[in-house]
Amino acid sequence: MIAWNRKHLLGLQELSREEIELVLETTASFKEISSRDVKKVPALRGKTVVTLFFEPSTRTRVSFELAAKRLSADTLNITASVSSTTKGETLLDTAKNIEAMSVDAMVVRHSTSGAPMILAEGLNCSVINAGDGCREHPTQALLDIFTLRERFKRIDGLKVAIVGDILHSRVARSNIWGLTKLGAKVTVCGPATLIPRGIEAMGADVSYNIKDVIKNSDAVITLRLQKERQQDKFLPSVREYSQLFGINQEKLSQGSSSLIVMHPGPTNRGLELSAEVADGKQSVILDQVTNGVAVRMAVLYLVLGTKEN
Repeated sequence: MIAWNRKHLLGLQELSREEIELVLETTASFKEISSRDVKKVPALRGKTVVTLFFEPSTRTRVSFELAAKRLSADTLNITASVSSTTKGETLLDTAKNIEAMSVDAMVVRHSTSGAPMILAEGLNCSVINAGDGCREHPTQALLDIFTLRERFKRIDGLKVAIVGDILHSRVARSNIWGLTKLGAKVTVCGPATLIPRGIEAMGADVSYNIKDVIKNSDAVITLRLQKERQQDKFLPSVREYSQLFGINQEKLSQGSSSLIVMHPGPTNRGLELSAEVADGKQSVILDQVTNGVAVRMAVLYLVLGTKEN
């Protein structure tokens, strides 16, 4: 297994297969900690981790905070509404002022693609991308991949479908980069208006038939339909989307009984997934949430705990 030599985690596009596998192996070793009576190890004692979020988040922000605390790091949460950017300060200036308080890592979510890279270039502390615009969400993809590997004991050769609003999805892009590097066959499926041009160049196939996709997949990752984007008229109606691409039990029955259904959250019940599917035996949505803490523990440890950056 290779050593980790990166100061930041900005995306899966830049990682090698071996680096992704190292994160997965490290995640497996950390997952057990969360099942203990005392859910804490001293791996990052004395380190300070700041979560700097400029978009709403529950799962990602809380799981990063839990991950840092379970590694014994000190944590601080800052949201856009209480940051000095509301007063006209630049993102980099805000981050530099936070870093001046002896911060070791900054976990950043921002609506602008590339914002974490700007911070990585301008700061001395480590930067971890918690989602930037429509570009990448690396830790979500890592937890998705870990969940798949946990269920199927492999990634190489798996057939994984990603269904929904691919155009605006950073989760889809990170999953495509990560899964294809590990040997999975990825197919994206959704309305033609929500499939970005040239996505085949990333290594994904394209389909517009949800039933065929379900029939030929080992796992389906459904994406949140971003209702806030629909003012741009990408769809005739949300109801039509649900009828054509929403997954209910009837559509799911077209696939194998071993097929699993995933979702990065938050889920629009009755839109992307029926309640019956979301809560059904083929859903691993809550497993994804559990694995998210372990993945983020692994990322924080690799970035901060394995060497002096």
